Amino acid sequence: LPTVGEVDLYLYGKGVHYQIYNILGAHLTKHQGVEGVKFAVWAPSARSVSLVADFNYWDGRVNPMRSLGSSGVWEIFIPGLKEGIKYKFQITAQDNRVFLKSDPFALGSEVRSRNASIVREVDRFEWEDKSWIESRAKKANDAKPINIYEVHLESWKRGPNHFLNYREIAVLLADYVLEMGYTHIELMPVFEHPLDESWGYQVTGYYAVTSRYGTPEDFQWFVNYLHKKGIAILLDWVPGHFPVDDFSLNRFDGTALYEHEDPRQGFHPHWNTNIFNYSRHEVTNFLIGSALFWFDKMHIDGLRVDAVASMLYLDYGRAEGEWIHNCCGGRDNLDAIEFIKHLNSSVHRIFPGILIIAEESTAFPGVTKPVEQGGLGFDLKWNMGWMNDTLRYFKVDPLFRSHHQNELTFGLIYAFSEKFCLPLSHDEVVHGKGSLIGRMPGDMWQKFANLRLLLSYQMCQPGKKLLFMSGELAQWNEWDSKREIEWFLLEYPTHKGVHNMVKELNHFYLKNNALWERDFDYTGFSWIDFSDTKNCVISYLRISSKQQLLVIHNFTPQFLQNYF
Repeated sequence: LPTVGEVDLYLYGKGVHYQIYNILGAHLTKHQGVEGVKFAVWAPSARSVSLVADFNYWDGRVNPMRSLGSSGVWEIFIPGLKEGIKYKFQITAQDNRVFLKSDPFALGSEVRSRNASIVREVDRFEWEDKSWIESRAKKANDAKPINIYEVHLESWKRGPNHFLNYREIAVLLADYVLEMGYTHIELMPVFEHPLDESWGYQVTGYYAVTSRYGTPEDFQWFVNYLHKKGIAILLDWVPGHFPVDDFSLNRFDGTALYEHEDPRQGFHPHWNTNIFNYSRHEVTNFLIGSALFWFDKMHIDGLRVDAVASMLYLDYGRAEGEWIHNCCGGRDNLDAIEFIKHLNSSVHRIFPGILIIAEESTAFPGVTKPVEQGGLGFDLKWNMGWMNDTLRYFKVDPLFRSHHQNELTFGLIYAFSEKFCLPLSHDEVVHGKGSLIGRMPGDMWQKFANLRLLLSYQMCQPGKKLLFMSGELAQWNEWDSKREIEWFLLEYPTHKGVHNMVKELNHFYLKNNALWERDFDYTGFSWIDFSDTKNCVISYLRISSKQQLLVIHNFTPQFLQNYF
């Protein structure tokens, strides 16, 4: 009998199968009393589909799969198979072209440049974080400090001649994060991806943790260990586009299946990638299933959704004539907006306490407003306006800053219009932008003083915090994903001083709830003076139910005696 039931197929066709990761893909199972592996894949336009694998010598004639009718799903059960089998799907298109595809729902993959899927078990691990999960749900609506350390695993720390595996990294990272006083880590994508230089943002395995650093069980150990240490884990997630590699989702069954046929809707000119077709229920179910998988099977605490603006607008990165208007004649991607609302409402209903964070760079209204109130339903939004204005201001020589003070104060006009996170992320230290300290004006003393000022200013402003690794080291060079960040700088007193200051700031933040209790409420902030452009000084109060903190920033090197 088939391994996929009619109810599963019905829910998947409607886009509401919230455990689709248990149905499609490859799973160790006992079927009709026999142990083996069940395989299932969605390929509605295929003429035929076969399972090819190392056990059948990659011969598509040996294990043809069975079509489950109009659902477009093909399945097969093969007795006796064990974990570790490498496999692909051999698809024959309607025009009789034959090609191999990796499994979109694979739980494991070979290390690039090889790309076969691997049968993996993700239900075997014995979790020890039950109290963490229960507390997360119970405190879902509580005000809390959020101070995020953004990490790229490959270049945070490395072994002498190899990457550290998930278990090795977990111990080192947990100790460091606790010492430094961060509450969360955010991992740049650890989903399987073929190109190191994409940093994981061109995903080919939406359900597979990258094999670069170990197995799914190793990653579960990583998460479990950090939870036992009291550290929350966020993942960068990329539902906006996918790469055009032939072995992956691109024209999966010989047609534009996961993407649009028309490149004006289905191809992203900025990144040379395909855009998901959010109007297809099976496609949105694939993406929502991916998000839920990481919360269910991997116990992740949240996702930072990459490039949300590119999803919201049909004309993103396009000139007039290069895009298609929506049914109302506008530029909003109505299907993507509906997908986002469906995603956020489903996640928060099934996994209360999860954080979903939008990297959204426009003024789209209601990004963090609840779905039931007409918003998109995100928990936080990166405040890109604050980041751009602040870094532009800090590049100005202090001699001329009096003419630019509005760039600092303008952000407070809209600071409480959304639930904001203030990011100093990896995007600000790559592609010729320079490191944080490298873009500071002045001599050596002034550069370090400006960096200390920037980091303390970020900490005191309303909004949750994020700092990319190496910022706390005052690293001079831009971040290089192929090299470990420059830990040797801590041998120098000036760099060690910045590192110590960041640590002290972080712990000060945790201990003083005025800096986080009312981040999203105007009652948590009160100006004292924002108009002293002559001295380039601003002053304000941060306010909580128990505390008021006076904050004063002097943005020049001059000493101001008896200022008040």
